[in-house]
Formats: sequence, structure tokens, C-alpha cells
Amino acid sequence: METINLRDIKKFEPKIFKDERGYFFETYSSSTFQKIGIPNSFVQDNQSFSQKGVLRGLHFQTGAYAQGKFVRVISGRVLDIAVDLRPESETFGKYEFFDLDGLSNKMVYIPEGFAHGFLALEDSIFAYKCTAPYHKESEGGIIWNDPSLNIQWPLDFEPLVSEKDLELPSFKEFCLQNNFDFPF
Repeated sequence: METINLRDIKKFEPKIFKDERGYFFETYSSSTFQKIGIPNSFVQDNQSFSQKGVLRGLHFQTGAYAQGKFVRVISGRVLDIAVDLRPESETFGKYEFFDLDGLSNKMVYIPEGFAHGFLALEDSIFAYKCTAPYHKESEGGIIWNDPSLNIQWPLDFEPLVSEKDLELPSFKEFCLQNNFDFPF
């Protein structure tokens, strides 16, 4: 496993068995994942397709529906991101990128308390397991280009962002809504 700057995030590189026919690997193994601190309480699997240049996020759910996410790319390549939203954490308001693709099959576990998103660097199929079901009333988000988070997206183009994501609040508004001290 690789060292991660944000506490509690786990990056996992599966053991891939290759031969002249192709390859095989386990995308999920309860016993293997428990050994490295990834819970086995997943209740929902999701999959999306995004064209190159699509930016999704930054999303999260709150309360009883807060989600941990185990993410991977089936085909294509994305720049995945997690932002620490836990006010008690020493990395509150910090982010980390993960380069995920369908060739290396690296995976990332992002626990509850993080906002999540990604930028499709190629046409990509993205899959993730969740520790809680989708619950519309519990969903939240932060605008992808929030100036206080100062996320250094490697963009030389304007990403394609949904109208819904363009209306997300700033990190400062998120802190005010939740009575968190704004760290910047």
C-alpha cells in the first residue's frame, strides 16, 4: 500500500494474475480488505460513464447516510480527489489526488467525512462501492473550484460540470452551515 497524506484513506493495488489469455484479479475481498482497514459494510454499488473533460463533485452525504466509498476505474483514466471535511482532523480542508486507470487497476477507499470527485482524463467507466445507500435529503457538496481550497486541478481547458454541481456552496459556506471553524 502507498503512503497517503490524508489520514484514513487507503490506496490499494490488487494482485493481478496475467497470462497469454488476459488477466484476473479480485475487485473486492472482505478478508483482504479488512486486513488493511477497509470495512466490509458496503451496501450499494454504482457505476458511471464520463466523457473526457467531465468533472464530477465534490460530493458527500451526511448523518446516518454518510458514505465511505471504495473507488476504481474499469476503463479509461481519472484524476480522483478526496477533500477532508472532518473538523477534528489535522487535515481538515486539505485534499489529495489519486491517478486511477483501467490498466493499473489501483483502487482507493475514501471513508465517511470526505468530499469526493473526479476529472475524467479520458472517456472513463468509474465504479464505486458505498457503505450507505444514496439518500437525496442527506446529499451535499462543495463547488469544485472553491478559491479557499485552492485545488490545483491540472486543467488547460474548461471542464464539463453539471448545472447541479455548479450551484454547490463554497467551503466557507459549508463551514458556516455546520458551525465549523473556517480553517483558512
